[in-house]
Amino acid sequence: MSKGSPGPTPGFLVWRLANKWRVAVDRAVAPLGLTHAQYSLVASLHGMQRAGERPSQRQLADHTGLEALYVSKLARALESAGLIERTRDPRDPRAVQLALTRQGQTITRQAIAVVQELHQQLLEPLGGLDAPRTGVFTEELTTLLDVPLAPSSADQ
Repeated sequence: MSKGSPGPTPGFLVWRLANKWRVAVDRAVAPLGLTHAQYSLVASLHGMQRAGERPSQRQLADHTGLEALYVSKLARALESAGLIERTRDPRDPRAVQLALTRQGQTITRQAIAVVQELHQQLLEPLGGLDAPRTGVFTEELTTLLDVPLAPSSADQ
């Protein structure tokens, strides 16, 4: 908290909310053998595949906002669990494409349903998933996420 602010700062609240939601999703998807990070990866992959894409690890990292190295680690674990397959991109032998297996599709659909129910519960104070307040909240979060990070002095 800052000295000039009578309460928590927006950054502190965003951090707390992100941690609260991460823990809630971790608990919700654990019975399906997933962590929150793994869920984020397979749910994003599911959506991209439904749109006709077979993304590379890099594309999935860009889509999720996760570091490419972390996506690679998650993908290897999900591959070992039989949920995704990793194949070399025929157009770029350095790139690895990802796809859900049949088992991965089944688990992912179940996980998406569980997380949607969880989100409904978490957003109930705003009126639920389809409420106008939730729409405004989502727009505000999107505005903040769309602001590019300034390069750090170490990047220059």
